[in-house]
Amino acid sequence: MPNQYKFLIIDTYYPKFLASLDSKFSELAKKSYVDLRELIMDQCFGTSDFYSKNLKKLGCDAEEIIPNNSILQRRWAIEHGMKLEKYFPTKITNKIPFLRKLTYKYNGSLKILESQIKTAKPDILYVQDISFCPPDFLVAIKEYVKLVVGQIACPLPPLDYLEPYDLILTSFPHYVERFRKMGIRSEYFKIAFEPFVLEKVEPQERKYACTFVGGISPAHKKATELLEKLARNAEIDFFGYGVETLNKNSPIILRHHGEVWGLDMYRILLSSKITINRHIDVAENYANNMRLYESTGCGAMLITDHKENLNELFEVGKEVVVYRSIDELINLIRYYSKNEKERLQIAENGQKRTLSEHTYHKRMVELVTIISQYI
Repeated sequence: MPNQYKFLIIDTYYPKFLASLDSKFSELAKKSYVDLRELIMDQCFGTSDFYSKNLKKLGCDAEEIIPNNSILQRRWAIEHGMKLEKYFPTKITNKIPFLRKLTYKYNGSLKILESQIKTAKPDILYVQDISFCPPDFLVAIKEYVKLVVGQIACPLPPLDYLEPYDLILTSFPHYVERFRKMGIRSEYFKIAFEPFVLEKVEPQERKYACTFVGGISPAHKKATELLEKLARNAEIDFFGYGVETLNKNSPIILRHHGEVWGLDMYRILLSSKITINRHIDVAENYANNMRLYESTGCGAMLITDHKENLNELFEVGKEVVVYRSIDELINLIRYYSKNEKERLQIAENGQKRTLSEHTYHKRMVELVTIISQYI
């Protein structure tokens, strides 16, 4: 069949999540590459292997690579007889595209990734972190692939990081036209939920009246102010990274329970009656983030910030609830905490919508259709 493509999916993971693996599994470095990758994927962090599993169901060949996991990548290099480069990127090099571009020829992580691409010779190189691969690197490996595709829903990297891509997919509707005006081919591609998570995580008691699961950053001052007002005026528990960046007097700290990644994050959502969502600034007025689907997929009632396209994803008031101000959000939390029947119905409706329309299997059908137009 013409849609039986071979995908190589490049996806970086948060360093804090990778560090949590080191503390959880003491013998990581002793495992084979395949066993180690399977162990990591079993944690269901981010999009995990949700792309490859569902692409395989469609008859495609697909696998994920985590290029910033040095233990995993070194294991692949050893098993394939590569001489390990002495130089591996520092945290600073990895964070700054300009420095990564200057040093990529001496970057052991990119050299291993280059070898993996040459070995796999995929039809589609699918890059989930556009900032990770320097432009010259992408240009150099193009002879080994048919189509280089990027996916992005975050602040844009420098323009020269975007130009080598044959196609860029984004869950930001407003980015599509921006890319096209730059002369870069682009399509709208939504995020999703993987129902398999519900089989992996044991049933949970809905013990949290309301939760916020997500990062806290000085870059999102308005969002932090919103969360602090919530902490003062509503029954809410916080989970995620970044609590150390808060002022020591922040009311969030007393209600914050630390980082949760992968399956642990899903356990919190499955333990939540209500969960709160807010989008990053670059989303502008468009709903798009993973929490929309993770929360509803786990059966928590979602209260999210108002966005003009939200009704294209969920029926507002029936499947999710929206707020336009912090005071409205506080009142909604109080209302639905008291009106359990209404809350349960909205949560049930939201979960049904996600499990019927917003799954990774549905998205991979859409992805293969898009790729067929460009390859």
